[in-house]
Amino acid sequence: MSDEEHHFESKADAGASKTYPQQAGTIRKNGYIVIKNRPLQGLSFVVEVSTSKTGKHGHAKCHFVGIDIFTAKKLEDIVPSSHNCDVPHVNRTDYQLIDISEDGFVSLLTDSGDTKDDLRLPTEESLLKQIKDGFAEGKDLVVSVMSAMGEEQICALKDIGPK
Repeated sequence: MSDEEHHFESKADAGASKTYPQQAGTIRKNGYIVIKNRPLQGLSFVVEVSTSKTGKHGHAKCHFVGIDIFTAKKLEDIVPSSHNCDVPHVNRTDYQLIDISEDGFVSLLTDSGDTKDDLRLPTEESLLKQIKDGFAEGKDLVVSVMSAMGEEQICALKDIGPK
């Protein structure tokens, strides 16, 4: 036995995957899919999913058109329907808005009573205006945060009344 001490750094995600495989032919509108390493709300604004018939090479193809859930860019991919696609684990969490800093970061209250201070205000103009206006008026606001593949962004707002 050795008298040396060994120190191991722990990882928060415990090796959990950010995606899971799903057969391309089973992915439908309003689902999620990863195209070009970007989590897309596959087809939520629909975009579309279309399947072509089996050709002379034996595979029916799925044509996916989706909107990136963080940047709103439109992306496309064509995959054989029998092949697996990566589907992101997408979570939506609500937090109460506590403060907005001058540098564009928000302070949010978690369910456990801690604060979360690592999120920026959204870049989408109408949502940004609603958050700033509601906060300036002293309203109690709850923001919905969408997270997928290591990214997070405020995606919605609820007014729960005056303070």
